Amino acid sequence: MSASLLRVAARGPSSAVFRASLAAARPQPMTARAALAAPSLSNTFSTSSRMRSEHQEETFEEFSARYEKEFDNVQDVFELQRNLNNAFAYDLVPSPSVLSAALRAARRVNDFPTAVRIFEGIKAKVENNGQYQQYLEELKPLREELGIPLKEDMYPEETK
Repeated sequence: MSASLLRVAARGPSSAVFRASLAAARPQPMTARAALAAPSLSNTFSTSSRMRSEHQEETFEEFSARYEKEFDNVQDVFELQRNLNNAFAYDLVPSPSVLSAALRAARRVNDFPTAVRIFEGIKAKVENNGQYQQYLEELKPLREELGIPLKEDMYPEETK
């Protein structure tokens, strides 16, 4: 009895319905899939993308105001880090007011490492050490108020 069950299990199903469902599950060319789509849906979707951008150029002041607002509304570490990644992804260094809002947001969500990393991001984005020193001087009162040390102060032997 067990040998006959094993033979049936090894053979698998042999019904025509099963074979038809396998044929229907196979990938089909794009034209065949488009022909199967409902006519009402095929008219609403475009197959080509638009080549123009719907976003207009943003001034530095608008950029700063937008990110200050974003950082003021931060509720958790994920939002803080996402906004920082987005702000630093542009080909500019965020203004001290944006960085101030980011540092306050880091304090609000109690994320000390990210607060320290903000200064590392500034150092990586500026063109020279003089600009970095200007940012440090501008943000020094806030940095002291929040108790945020610099990486250079915590690990002086690693900096060169």
